Amino acid sequence: MSLSDNLNNIRELLYEKEDALSEFAQKSINSKGRTKKEDSKDPFRTEFQTDKERIISSKAFRRLKRKTQVFYTPKNDHLRTRLTHTLEVSQISRTLARILNLNEDLTEAIALGHDLGHAPFGHSGEEALMDATKNGFKHNVHGVRVVEVIEGLNLTKETLDGILNHTGIGKPFTLEGQIVKIADRIAYLNHDIEDAIREDVIKESDIPKEFQEYFGTTKHQRINNVIKDMYINSFGQNEIRMSEICVNFLNNLRTWMFKNVYFNDKTKQEECKIKKIVLDLFEYYKNIYGEQGAIDYVAGMSDQFAIITHKEICQK
Repeated sequence: MSLSDNLNNIRELLYEKEDALSEFAQKSINSKGRTKKEDSKDPFRTEFQTDKERIISSKAFRRLKRKTQVFYTPKNDHLRTRLTHTLEVSQISRTLARILNLNEDLTEAIALGHDLGHAPFGHSGEEALMDATKNGFKHNVHGVRVVEVIEGLNLTKETLDGILNHTGIGKPFTLEGQIVKIADRIAYLNHDIEDAIREDVIKESDIPKEFQEYFGTTKHQRINNVIKDMYINSFGQNEIRMSEICVNFLNNLRTWMFKNVYFNDKTKQEECKIKKIVLDLFEYYKNIYGEQGAIDYVAGMSDQFAIITHKEICQK
């Protein structure tokens, strides 16, 4: 077959490559499709590769670089932002998908899109909008609205399901989505430890000995030990699992992080100020665009844009 013949069959060749994936992997050719039917398909990308391309090219994705992960308006360039968190989730997710022989493209698409619905200032901004709005605000639910309504990306149902169910009680219907749900927690617990140490919120010696003995003493060791546990318990299974002991240690580490990092006085010292900014902006734009319009506009703001806009509004 000549190269010119291959050019007309690249998509089919990509489908054939997916035939070698696990029987439990979500194959592109078996996708449940998109909300809006499209007349033509990308000749060089599968459905999930197309999703990934659309997410990376979206304005919402670019704004993640100026949205809080944990620490507000950091002066230290080495601290994580919502964008760098997303990239770390993507890397962990891809590693797991590859060793479990699942669909790496779908996993990466979900990982890259999972936090597109986050408001400025991290979970404090989310809490402010949740309290102010009639029906509440959840970044995972809003994330689906961002990609489908605001950005109009028309993603596959598998990617949408992964974005919606990456947090909360919902369970993604694909194993690829289940990977991202766990990888999100693995990523933020580990990189937030690094950032908290860098910001003098905690010292490395503060981390309880039992966590260091089980997970390891470095970020790389902690992540790899959880990946190892997931591989042992998930390979060849129709569900992404961890051992009971790993789940317990991960949950206990998360509880410790909430007490010592996320609810630490140094971390939360600007929270009241941050929430006031978000609430003021929401009330102001609600009078102009209505509630949903205000949610869409304020939730889409970067931290810096929210601060600048708030100053402009307050000076009127």
